[in-house]
Amino acid sequence: MSTVLQLTDVSVVRGGSPVVDGVSWSVQSDERWVVLGPNGAGKTSLLQVAAAQSHPSSGTAEVLGSDLGSVDLFDLRPRIGFASTTVARRIPAKEKVVDVVLTAAYSVTGRWNEEYETVDVRRAHRVLEEWNLDHLADRTFGELSDGEQKRVQIARSVMTDPELLLLDEPAASLDLGAREELLGMLSGYASSDDSPAIVMVTHHVEEIPRGFTHALLLDRGHVVAAGLLDEVVTAETLGAVFSLDLTVTSADGRYAARAAG
Repeated sequence: MSTVLQLTDVSVVRGGSPVVDGVSWSVQSDERWVVLGPNGAGKTSLLQVAAAQSHPSSGTAEVLGSDLGSVDLFDLRPRIGFASTTVARRIPAKEKVVDVVLTAAYSVTGRWNEEYETVDVRRAHRVLEEWNLDHLADRTFGELSDGEQKRVQIARSVMTDPELLLLDEPAASLDLGAREELLGMLSGYASSDDSPAIVMVTHHVEEIPRGFTHALLLDRGHVVAAGLLDEVVTAETLGAVFSLDLTVTSADGRYAARAAG
């Protein structure tokens, strides 16, 4: 076990106001974290720092043993799998699905003049197969359903066999069937000993896959609670953050929350 992410008193300031405020947090290589909190809690901004997509305004961020202020980000980023709406918007609609995945080897979106080795092409096809996407390899990204696009983004994020996998709301906007299919696949992936450390942002406890171990609860940029999943995902902690009287239940490794009464 090793530390893959270490944030110490990290703040991110935008428009003169902190969106992440004095966060200290560490992730070990065998942990699977979910990050929860209301809109504006700082979840996505925190994940962007962890993904080496942005630097903290203050504090220190060490990702995969490297300080963000003293490492070549182009060397670091291929070691991090990152799936988010921001990345998806940069993927050309006419890009073939296999190339969406393949270009992760260079941490670019949109195939241009890069040269790929045969081993890279084979891995891209193997990853598509693992995520039940091989039948879509020659389709264009823009043709896909939301659920298919979400799975392609995750396939892209694991293409380089990352040491840290970061997922920003991977089940957002999906219907019930697509959500459950995706969560089932994420559960299997998270439960594998060969998988990297995983951090997933979500708004809903119903979207926490089986196999996740820890939770970080944010509110207005601050850490409210962090630790083992069943100690953080409770009616008391969630109710305090969302200002609601909640009932939180768990069954067969899945959670649900609703207003009490």
